[in-house]
Amino acid sequence: MSSLEQEISGLLSDLGFELVTFERAGGSRRPLLRVRIDRVGRVGDPPDETGVTVDDCARVSRKLERYLDERAELPERSIVEVSSPGLERPLVKPADYARFAGRQVLIQGFAPLVGRQKRIEGLLLGLVEGSGDVVEVDVEGERLRVPVTAISRANLVYDWEADLRG
Repeated sequence: MSSLEQEISGLLSDLGFELVTFERAGGSRRPLLRVRIDRVGRVGDPPDETGVTVDDCARVSRKLERYLDERAELPERSIVEVSSPGLERPLVKPADYARFAGRQVLIQGFAPLVGRQKRIEGLLLGLVEGSGDVVEVDVEGERLRVPVTAISRANLVYDWEADLRG
């Protein structure tokens, strides 16, 4: 994590949000900072039905812009994009796997995962107790254990059909 990313994470924490992802893009004359935020949540907390609102993103964006304007190493023309993590939120930190236990998840590996394919989808059971970095997933009734270091990308899976059925 870069120092700028750590500073932004601390600023977000003070506002009651957590940093989900941070990306630098654009050119040196007009850098683009993409920041995904979520409400601070803990393991066992019920999912927040309101999620991150447009007003939350605007408030965080204004605060970040003021903060970044004070940093000499960033050009004045920097662009800041603040967004919610979306319905299919990425899981980035080991704590995310504990926090979102009980939800459907799609996990992609750098190589085939636990002797299977590079992609598995199933019910996230959380982190294996005492491991701190091994994720347990129920895939069609089989409990699979995947080291976090083997995961290239993971995200929640939103049930669009259930939402349409209402």
